[in-house]
Amino acid sequence: MPRSSLRTHVPRTLTAVLVATATLATPAVAAPAQPQTTAPTSRINWSACSDTEFQGMQCGTLRVPVDYAHPRAGSLSLALVRRPADDQPHRQGTLLLNDGAGGSSIEQLRLAMRIGFPSFAGAMSRNFDLVAVDPRGVGHSTPIRCTTPLKPAAVTHFPRNRQQFDALVAHNRAFAQRCLSENGPLVAHVDLTSTARDFEAVRTGLGEKQLNWYGIHYSTLLGRTYADLYPGRLRTMVLDTALDDTTTPTERIRREAATAEEAFNRFSAWCAATADCALHGKDAAAEYDALVARADRTPIPTADGPALNGEDIRTATQDYLTLSGVTWPALAQAVVKAKAGDASDFTDEPDDTLDPVQVQVPACLDSPRPATTFDQLTRLRNDLARISPHLGGAVRSWTALTGCLGWPVPARPIAAGTPVHGAPPALIVQSTRQALAPHSAGFAMAAQLPGSVVLSREGDDYSMFLLSQCVRDATNRYLTSRRLPAPGTTCTD
Repeated sequence: MPRSSLRTHVPRTLTAVLVATATLATPAVAAPAQPQTTAPTSRINWSACSDTEFQGMQCGTLRVPVDYAHPRAGSLSLALVRRPADDQPHRQGTLLLNDGAGGSSIEQLRLAMRIGFPSFAGAMSRNFDLVAVDPRGVGHSTPIRCTTPLKPAAVTHFPRNRQQFDALVAHNRAFAQRCLSENGPLVAHVDLTSTARDFEAVRTGLGEKQLNWYGIHYSTLLGRTYADLYPGRLRTMVLDTALDDTTTPTERIRREAATAEEAFNRFSAWCAATADCALHGKDAAAEYDALVARADRTPIPTADGPALNGEDIRTATQDYLTLSGVTWPALAQAVVKAKAGDASDFTDEPDDTLDPVQVQVPACLDSPRPATTFDQLTRLRNDLARISPHLGGAVRSWTALTGCLGWPVPARPIAAGTPVHGAPPALIVQSTRQALAPHSAGFAMAAQLPGSVVLSREGDDYSMFLLSQCVRDATNRYLTSRRLPAPGTTCTD
């Protein structure tokens, strides 16, 4: 589907499913049974999906160990949905679809089906079985559910004194302990390595010698981890919006903050130039800053939840900057609505497939904690205020740091940066400008996967297969023939 068509069709459809609240249909699979104590097998139990949006597809479950070091100590259920290749006689294997951390790949597949994905996917859906797997702790797989609020109104992730810092640490510790008591050892085993091992169990259960990998954002790290643990098990790897975890943890936060701030500035410039922006004719950045300052003085009410302060609004903004044709207009409308006295749109995750708790818990296992004292956090916060004057550094990696202070389970970050032997040369698709990851992150990932190529795409978006015919053509050529584009290629559609 050409971009001109997407700009008229996709925004209408995606706005409804990404920005509106609770629009997702009945879950595709039943709730999993309680973990069993017998040793799990690698057999996937398939049945026809009862969900009308997955008509003609298969829904499956697979039991895997909670703790691979003690495989008989308990198991959890992984949920899968498989869409068979349209051209079975020329089928080339299975392509795993992977969303980011805390995101349901099954629900992402649902959204893709709603915008007519098979009609424009080409060889991806014609030649490959598409399998969406919800990672452990997420979505329709055995989920992590915690009844304690992730961040109550009395707690700040930007503490300005030791009392606020101590309150944050105490809350995080209590939140984690409650999550552990409600979910058991799963909370300590949703790290990248455990999740990657699940995908090897999926490969075995599918009966495939090799898999094909399509990962977005966090799942670019997951794909690299899987390739490192299981050399030769991947035939192809498509990595969309790669992350860079080869730098120091503080530098990673600084770069993400700078990237999101630059995206906000482009949003503001778009508003100045585009009549479709609800803030057109005004200084969008000044309007936003005034809204944040007002909310810090007097929190702004929402329809169904607590009032929001400026920190809440800034924290919600990054994900509104990821799709210029869809979420930028929604951000402008959210600002106008909040200025009128209703901040509800800043409580809605633009991507309904994400669960904030299921994002935060893995982050506490996978993310190093470079700042553990109030003084260390203050120095980093002051850096971010200079780098990011509008958003103030309220980005995902900052929340991953501050939300894990006091966490009782130690972090187990992956050692990144060295070449991964046994991985296929990957196609890494990276926007030249993006709110979630800098363009340079694609090249940092490519350096770890010998022979890989970064396909740049001019623009501000992620999930680029849906938006760019150039990206679709390059992706399908790679998936079917394993031919990569020439280094330095840029898509401009």
